[in-house]
Amino acid sequence: MTITLKDLTIGYRTGATSKTVAKDLNGEIRAGELTCLLGANGVGKSTLLRTLSAFLPKLGGTVIVDGRDITGFKDRELARHIGVVLTEKPDISNMTVRELVALGRSPYTGFWGTYSTDDLEIVDRAIAMTGIEELSGRMTDTLSDGERQKTMIAKAIAQQTPIIILDEPTAFLDFPSKVDTMRLLHRVSRETGKTIFMSTHDLELALQISDTVWLMERGRGIVSGTPEDLSIDGSLSEFFAGRGISFDTDTGLFRADTPIATFVTVLGADTVRRKMAVKALKRNGIGVAGCQPADVRIEVRDDCFVVAHAAGETAVATIRELIFSLQALRLCR
Repeated sequence: MTITLKDLTIGYRTGATSKTVAKDLNGEIRAGELTCLLGANGVGKSTLLRTLSAFLPKLGGTVIVDGRDITGFKDRELARHIGVVLTEKPDISNMTVRELVALGRSPYTGFWGTYSTDDLEIVDRAIAMTGIEELSGRMTDTLSDGERQKTMIAKAIAQQTPIIILDEPTAFLDFPSKVDTMRLLHRVSRETGKTIFMSTHDLELALQISDTVWLMERGRGIVSGTPEDLSIDGSLSEFFAGRGISFDTDTGLFRADTPIATFVTVLGADTVRRKMAVKALKRNGIGVAGCQPADVRIEVRDDCFVVAHAAGETAVATIRELIFSLQALRLCR
């Protein structure tokens, strides 16, 4: 199920007044894909997600869901189209994981909230898909952040909506849990054909795992495409232009820029040791000279690094010792 934005304006209404957060937003979120929304704090990512979830009314333009304007959906109907996982930790206790996941069936259970056999089978399938079978009997207030996030994703899957919207689902997670969550969402989009749209600050993971990236910048609307296309057309390079961060088109990842104060010559085969040495040098403001030899030469060998300069040569075993030796030569800041 596709979501289409046409000249969308988002923001907040307070009485008769309104505050615009972003306008002229256009784009399409496709079914069967994991789409990641990237942007600086305050640019309006959460406001956009809440607008697409109908938690906030749009201030202008249109949001088309399954060929219909989102304002034409009744609440119960919308709950069968869009599942939402927010950043806030749910304040829920005295409930097992399975009971929490089962709340995803609420749009279908009627006034009395009675679960049918089919409802419970759907709950069990959602638990299995997210890999939390061992947690199903645990109380929710005993879960780790990563376990709780998987539980909330399972609840959204149990809701059986064709669209799932998530606001920073990897916030508060350690790195392995971030990777696990992103892979889970990508797998769910592929296996179920769901439209999954999420905001995140985890740029590196978004570029490695997502199918489509939305870049949201203040005053510039939305630029979208695959990570590779956005790399080729320069959009990712422009995204952090002037902020001390650059996009490395060779690796497809961002890196912090460190001003280069001096240059050295680096010799040796193109091995991991050489690459890591060059990385450490750049982090310390030392660039690698091109054709013209520099005053200091570093030879990367299998068992050591040899630093040659006007006063002689020094052999060191580790990159830490290499940096120390260059600091002694007053090359590092």
